[in-house]
Amino acid sequence: MAGNIAIGIQDFSTIIQGNYFYIDKTPFIKEWWDCGDSATLITRPRRFGKTLTMSMVEQFFSIDYAGRSDLFEHLAIWKEEKYRNLQGTYPVISLSFANIKEPTYELTRQKICQLLSKLYTEHVYILESGILRGSDITFFQRMLTTSENMNDVDATLALYQLSSFLYQYYGKKKVIILLDEYDTPMQEAFVDGYWDQLVCFTRSLFNSTFKTNPWLERGIMTGITRVSRESIFSDLNNLKVVTTTSDEYATAFGFTEEEVFDALDRFQVGEEKEKVKLWYDGFIFGNHKDIYNPWSILNFIDTKTFQAFWANTSANSLVGKLIREAGHSIKEQFELLLHGESIRSVIDEQIVYNQLNGSERAIWSMLLASGYLKVLHYEKYDEIPEGTQPKYELALTNLEVNLMFQNMIHAWFDDAEQEYNDFINALLENDVDAMNEYMNGVALRTFSSFDTGKQPSVSKPEKFYHGFVLGLLVDLQDHYYQTSNRESGFGRYDVMIEPKQPAERDAYIIEFKVFNARREKNLEDTVETALAQIREKKYVENLVERGISKEHIHCYAFAFEGKTVLIESAADHPQNAEN
Repeated sequence: MAGNIAIGIQDFSTIIQGNYFYIDKTPFIKEWWDCGDSATLITRPRRFGKTLTMSMVEQFFSIDYAGRSDLFEHLAIWKEEKYRNLQGTYPVISLSFANIKEPTYELTRQKICQLLSKLYTEHVYILESGILRGSDITFFQRMLTTSENMNDVDATLALYQLSSFLYQYYGKKKVIILLDEYDTPMQEAFVDGYWDQLVCFTRSLFNSTFKTNPWLERGIMTGITRVSRESIFSDLNNLKVVTTTSDEYATAFGFTEEEVFDALDRFQVGEEKEKVKLWYDGFIFGNHKDIYNPWSILNFIDTKTFQAFWANTSANSLVGKLIREAGHSIKEQFELLLHGESIRSVIDEQIVYNQLNGSERAIWSMLLASGYLKVLHYEKYDEIPEGTQPKYELALTNLEVNLMFQNMIHAWFDDAEQEYNDFINALLENDVDAMNEYMNGVALRTFSSFDTGKQPSVSKPEKFYHGFVLGLLVDLQDHYYQTSNRESGFGRYDVMIEPKQPAERDAYIIEFKVFNARREKNLEDTVETALAQIREKKYVENLVERGISKEHIHCYAFAFEGKTVLIESAADHPQNAEN
């Protein structure tokens, strides 16, 4: 359909009736129905059309939309008589957890209960019909009136019981249940620290709804991640799971390159295809490459400007938390990703949230599932030694994602923005006194934001200074190349900042070192050790060989003790100056 671009509309009938631009995704209905799976979990990154697809499925099957051939008659699904006869023939329960983003378990549970109670209000005609008897009437009435203090038994049985009531009302017709964004509360629970509480409640709700429900015809859940079976799906052995690495439904969510290029031509921006590909391509589902995020494409066509549309929408809190609070190894690999390089890691698509604080595998798996990483290559089991796990070669998905991460890293220092900017200026002006003043202010204000709560940054300051290195990379990248010679957190972390135009700008070498009470008396000793390492590694000579004169190379040592930082220049320590 040609139509005008409509941003943010997630209701299928509104798009069709308004003749808004729509790429036909109704073949998903046929593919899903023909599979015959009783319960299906489909994971895709956010803003990939999951909600619109669920609306399409609801309005195709729901009895409430019986006789609405006008919504589908111009689309692919209407070509087959079998599917024309299915339209509007099933009772459908449709709900979404997309807006359940609460800071506590109590508020999350309350909001879920309110959502369940609202469903019963929408179906109050069943109670009014007089078909229910005894305890069923009592249960239905409780669901209408007790959302504020609903007990766990009623809440976790709510969808199970509503399925039974619909089955009775519609003459023993089984129901279709659609649950959109099932994992949104789970992500919030992890971020805010009530994961274990929510797991128990959710497991009971899902088990009664999708496993032990004799009135269920089919069910679909969508989300961003595949939460581990051990967490909430332990009893759902009937669940068909389709992730971003699965071949099923590969083109049902998101736009293919053919669809994107056709849309660009329709809206007279076909000349921008190459640039659009650089910004928004890179998603891979199963074996199907060159998938584009619909949100970004629609916004680009609408505005005719290149921006980080998708990556700058909400829901990046978990991603930011994972990278910010991660140890040195994660930050070092992330530095490579920001440089446009790739990393290699084992991937586990079953996200185990309680491992995200320490497991590199879990973090990269989360970022892959969320759409921030793409798979360049992966090992097959027949290509690797027996007993080992295949590794995936991963890179940032596209330019849009890269810019999103740059903005995220910059935001880490928002609480000390002025001091941070003053430090950067002092560094470039070679003002050591000012560098000390401003860097201590930055450390004091931002150390805590790098804490996990279990391993505070005061005892593990590398979490802070590795994050600081990422900040330097982001803020100086326009005019400088930045490389690192990394080791473990308490060891060496040299940073070389090399000007892209050596004739116009100076070069900088920074050595980070943590005070060690067993080997050093004070921070001054730590500084001396750090400066000595710069000399021994002959970093100055490396820069000289690349055409930068010694008088334009500045060497600094950063010594950390808790939140205290001491910075000194090699120029003030002749014994450590490069010969």
